[in-house]
Amino acid sequence: MKTPQTRRGSPVSLLLLLPLLLLLTGVHIDGYKPVIIVHGLLDGPKELKLLTKYITKVHPGTEVKVISLYNNMASLKPMWRQVQGFGKSIESIMQESPDGVHLLCFSQGGLICRALLSITPHHNVHTFISLSAPQAGQYGDTDYLKWVFPECMKKTVFHVCYNRFGQKVSICDYWRDPHHRSQYLQYNTFLAMINGDRPNKDMKAWRENFLRIKKLVLIGGPDDGVITPWQSSQFGFFDSNENLLEMRNQEFYKNDTFGLKMLDARGDVSHCVHSGVKHIKWHSNFTVFQSCMEKWLT
Repeated sequence: MKTPQTRRGSPVSLLLLLPLLLLLTGVHIDGYKPVIIVHGLLDGPKELKLLTKYITKVHPGTEVKVISLYNNMASLKPMWRQVQGFGKSIESIMQESPDGVHLLCFSQGGLICRALLSITPHHNVHTFISLSAPQAGQYGDTDYLKWVFPECMKKTVFHVCYNRFGQKVSICDYWRDPHHRSQYLQYNTFLAMINGDRPNKDMKAWRENFLRIKKLVLIGGPDDGVITPWQSSQFGFFDSNENLLEMRNQEFYKNDTFGLKMLDARGDVSHCVHSGVKHIKWHSNFTVFQSCMEKWLT
């Protein structure tokens, strides 16, 4: 009786099978972390198709997830409600990505993502890219403001926003009138909390959660036309006389209420400023992508 012989596959055959085996076992051949994208006010995933193409072009094989929630008019719903909704979707993606993810969030979405990072313990977000987001608040007469509140100018919006009914509209949740700080602190239920302007019992835990990120990238520019002041995208904002105070002169930075000063001291805050870019063009500008985002999305 002949002894059964084991047939060995050739090295070439094994190499051909390797990509299939890696795919079946969930191993990423290229090693790029998944990128999660969150849209801004009054838009949705379709506005971010070009940005998705940029990412997959320069980093082939990257898994890009554009969250389709609170699109268009639904983006006016209260910010905390949106944070909870986006949080559920992003949490499931993080659980499937043990090596971590990147978070790329545009405009109002940048605030939603920052709040999410603060309230989520054990998240595994590596890089948080804030793309032209009003991180320090919004105060200015813009086309968006006229569309949402057609009868209001910036000096009168506080009458609409600083009450319990106004706080049910997303833009009011981060409206920061420098001339009515006491009312802002009394009625604002979102920005005042995540910035630590109004102390709450969760501040210490939120700070620790936020500091889990490895890199914060702040993108914006002087020709934005919507984010006002545009330096809010870099955590700068007006004082009570509407003089601009840059990030390191803000009280929330000096008191390190949510971890920004610590992150900066670690060398993990990157500022990327571009002129000549209108607000709705940030996510479709390839130059901005190359110089501000590409190197962080590995």
